[in-house]
Amino acid sequence: MTAPAGNPAGVRIVLPAHLRELARVHGEVDVQVSGPVTQASVLDALEARLPVLVGRVRDRATGKRRGFVRFYACQEDLSHDPPDRPLPDEVASGREPFLIVGSMAGG
Repeated sequence: MTAPAGNPAGVRIVLPAHLRELARVHGEVDVQVSGPVTQASVLDALEARLPVLVGRVRDRATGKRRGFVRFYACQEDLSHDPPDRPLPDEVASGREPFLIVGSMAGG
């Protein structure tokens, strides 16, 4: 989905506890996205609002998702989707949140 010109989309983001603590936020983070609402544009808006998260969700040099980070929306794993693919309309409209989840490893 693309936000109408002059009317940025309000996107809700849920961060894992360790990133909320690092960024000193409680609950969801709301960001405004102009243009296409994609993983990349949402993460750009998140990093612009909370610069302490730059390099924590995506690699600074490549812009790729970090290995132990996953993205979910509308009960779907979007982690392997291209970063420029539009997110579901429910996320772009703010009805559903974009979830950033720290995955676990080990046994």
